[in-house]
Amino acid sequence: MSTIVDYLVGIKIDSSDKQVKRKSWLWVSVVFNVGLLGFFKYYNFFIDSWIDMFSILGYEIKSTWTLRVILPVGISFYTFQTMSYSFDIYYKKLKHTKDFLSFATFVSFFPQLVAGPIERASNLLSQITNKRTFNYEQAVGGLKLILWGLFKKVVIADSLGVIVDDIFANYSTYPASTLILGVTLFSFQIYGDFSGYSDIAIGTAKLFGIELTSNFKFPYFSRNVAEFWRRWHISLSTWFRYYIYIPLGGSYQSKWISLRNIAIVFLVSGFWHGANWTFIFWGLIHALLFIPSFLTGRNRTYVYSHIGESRFLKTTNEFFNVILTFCIVTFAWVFFRSDSILEAFEFIKRIIFNFSHESYSHPMGYRMIDYYVLIVLFVLYEYRIRKDERAPFKFKSKFIRFIIYTLVIFLLLLFYDDTIDRSFIYFQF
Repeated sequence: MSTIVDYLVGIKIDSSDKQVKRKSWLWVSVVFNVGLLGFFKYYNFFIDSWIDMFSILGYEIKSTWTLRVILPVGISFYTFQTMSYSFDIYYKKLKHTKDFLSFATFVSFFPQLVAGPIERASNLLSQITNKRTFNYEQAVGGLKLILWGLFKKVVIADSLGVIVDDIFANYSTYPASTLILGVTLFSFQIYGDFSGYSDIAIGTAKLFGIELTSNFKFPYFSRNVAEFWRRWHISLSTWFRYYIYIPLGGSYQSKWISLRNIAIVFLVSGFWHGANWTFIFWGLIHALLFIPSFLTGRNRTYVYSHIGESRFLKTTNEFFNVILTFCIVTFAWVFFRSDSILEAFEFIKRIIFNFSHESYSHPMGYRMIDYYVLIVLFVLYEYRIRKDERAPFKFKSKFIRFIIYTLVIFLLLLFYDDTIDRSFIYFQF
């Protein structure tokens, strides 16, 4: 339904001469899409929050009407993607396409349909409408990305997820050292899970001659929170920057207006992730972490500095900034992963006031050190390939490449466990 509405709205925006009419039709697209997303994804959330608020005030609401429907998979992703079509036509970065089949393909392009990257119409639709020919190098690069994405999903995310689920479900019974392990492992679980999916999606698209937007560029090597958001879920950050932050005035107005815009973007980003106050609070934390760097002008310190440079992490200060940023981001993940804000604070409280050196041993027999070793090796390998996130196996020696391919496939077979729930974390968003 939203596909047809956006297609028709695109015709109206493109054909309208007056700016008032163009803006009116743009609002039709925004209200319809956001309304549809809000109804399916957030209706129950608002109803439950309303009930909780009245309960605090001493009033009890005995009956309410809530939805009993399964949330459409990936609704947040393809809703934003279809909206980008109307926005790009409105801002005259794209002409309305007369080929509805191509437009429908843009909306439903299966590799990235349910979990991104969120493609702008000006990038993906133009590739769909243009003639494509098979490119051997592009296809090989796609297969390599698929293999690397599977490694990050199966070996990193799924294996760590078993431990993370156990620790967060039973956090009240574990010492602080175990809770630190749990949230640290979650940082790499969600990265391996989401970036793994993105790699598989980008690699699959390459097989069809389509180049999707990079969604992750080694975010845990970021030197401040601002750089982290330029490297984490890039397609969403870009969407918010072009379609919310800049239209609100960006950073070209007064400082107070700029701070307001930053807060709005981060709060909307948190709300986009799910109908739970934990996500909103997570977005608020990142806003509070980002604002100091904005006020001091350090938010653009590393815009033109790449982690692929030979000098990267050669200084103590730079290394310390990476560690500090990772710790800050990991702290915020506690709220993202917890079922409620209260549980998140209890989790943090237990880390602070119940610190113990007691180690955690998983029932399968692995010790804490085993998981840290896995993470360290993964980080070191990413540091080695940091120059290009789309070339995970770029080594001059064919023998080294063969060894790495063999090792990756062996680890996939070794870590594969059909008893583990292998759904991607971002499928729920």
